Amino acid sequence: MLTGGPLDVLTGDYLAELTMLILGRDRLKNPDLGYAKTFLRQLEEGLGLAHERGVRLVTNAGGLNPAGLADAVRALAAKVGVPVSVAHVEGDDLTARENGALTANAYLGGAGITACLRAGADVVVTGRVTDAALVSGPAAWWFDWAPEDHDRLAGAVVAGHVLECGTQATGGNYSFFTAHDVRRPGFPLAEISSDGSAVITKHPGTGGVVSAGTVTAQLLYETQGVRYLGPDVTARLDTVRLGDDGADRVRISGVRGEQPPPTLKVGVTRIGGWRNEVVFVLTGLDIEAKADLVRSQLAENLEDVADVAWTLARTDHADADTEETASALLRLVVRDPSPDRVGRALTSAAVELALGSYPGFHVTTPPGPAQPYGVFASTFAPATEVPHTAVLPDGTHLPIPAPPPEPAAFPAGSLEPGALSAPPPEPAAFSAPPAFEARGSGGGAPEGVGGAAPAGSGAEPRETVRAPLGALAGARSGDKGGDANVGVWTESAPAWHWLRDTLTVDRFQALLPETRGLAVQRHELPNLRALNFTVTGILGDGVASGHRFDPQAKALGEWLRARHLDIPVDLLPPAQGPAPAPQPAQGPAPVPAPEGTGP
Repeated sequence: MLTGGPLDVLTGDYLAELTMLILGRDRLKNPDLGYAKTFLRQLEEGLGLAHERGVRLVTNAGGLNPAGLADAVRALAAKVGVPVSVAHVEGDDLTARENGALTANAYLGGAGITACLRAGADVVVTGRVTDAALVSGPAAWWFDWAPEDHDRLAGAVVAGHVLECGTQATGGNYSFFTAHDVRRPGFPLAEISSDGSAVITKHPGTGGVVSAGTVTAQLLYETQGVRYLGPDVTARLDTVRLGDDGADRVRISGVRGEQPPPTLKVGVTRIGGWRNEVVFVLTGLDIEAKADLVRSQLAENLEDVADVAWTLARTDHADADTEETASALLRLVVRDPSPDRVGRALTSAAVELALGSYPGFHVTTPPGPAQPYGVFASTFAPATEVPHTAVLPDGTHLPIPAPPPEPAAFPAGSLEPGALSAPPPEPAAFSAPPAFEARGSGGGAPEGVGGAAPAGSGAEPRETVRAPLGALAGARSGDKGGDANVGVWTESAPAWHWLRDTLTVDRFQALLPETRGLAVQRHELPNLRALNFTVTGILGDGVASGHRFDPQAKALGEWLRARHLDIPVDLLPPAQGPAPAPQPAQGPAPVPAPEGTGP
């Protein structure tokens, strides 16, 4: 990024829910740690170049110890002979308030970063700030925005959200990856304007693609509802408009902002207990019977274990021409407060079945000891009670005041713990002029949304075929603690009308049976031709607990795209590649059980 083209600010996002747990365990071993050490290794290469080019560096790699990382950066700068001023942001650590927590950190906004940059910092280190704050904080510094510039701040927050996962905005993890060369996608950048609009692009000559589709996919990633709540501003995702600004350039405009909530989200991690697992390989015939035999043989060993989960993945194929494709995987996961009950004695007992169990017995790994696992939960703290502080290059501690409350915007109790399952009422749809009809694969603002009904609506018969949803729609999914979100979007306005009418909560749960019995919320984003689903509790205690095969729900959207349903023929694109053509539906087949370039 430093060598590929001009930059004003280079950001680095190092934190996730799982990272906080890892850093917490590091801090237990050594109180001087608790930050992302990889940042220092990268900085040793790039600090001199950044200083030479006048690029400010802003990173949340400080993790649980931003002051410690700031000191380490100063030591590194002295070592390599680069004169830089370093500041940091602190106050997010609320661990002392949460009894028994390994870590507890409030998600701070970008105002502390803004203050550090205004004081002349070349490098700003933070702890747990929102991912988007790494962009909105520098934007507010560059354009001297005030806390009440909600629309501008919201635009920068949306741009920051697009950038936060790096190459996910340039073709990485993209549903329509086969339409582009995404082998080495370049990193995205945002050209932010004084009004808060932005152009998402990448350095010339880098790989991947920036399209309305890749931007849409990232906009939908790990969001819940129409209001994107943040500590500096509430961004209205239903007002986002995308426009074509040239090759690998997508303009984001029209973003409206509202008062931020009076509370800050607090991410809390704890050591949840001990876990272990064994994966048995079952090959050839009688897969179910082989699985039943193993379960019965280990039943007595598992009687006193607090949590036992067996999963049989039928990866086997009949008459397979390789042994691997003839095999299924039986996965045993055990969790318990005591390491002894799920330790090496248990896994050894599983392996000791080798000569007296099913034919072809083997496992994927040797017996191992129990490992601690973590659980993640989120709670809330009044913003006025969190000591958000900018520690300036000269050592001055500058308190950052919380935004003044506007109680009417957020009813009493609406953002207390549990608000993720009972959010404020959805805002009324925002009326904005339709934007361009997206080029390439998906996304963009649908022309004519709310206008004429799509072709074939009403009583007119419509020919359908049985096909995967992914033949028509893209998806992106991810985790928020124990919850998952799935964003789904379409390429054209007619397809959007069909998607909106067809993919109800009931249909979503029928296509993804693992979501049945869980609370699922659906949100419409017509400007993006998108639906966003939140599935409460599907990930249990979060990624660190290893609750599911896909513990961060990264592939939940791709599973949804792979499910088949009846799709109108006129909506489907021409067949591409070697995939077999969809089969005509035989009757009513049931649905399966971003003026003046700134930072």
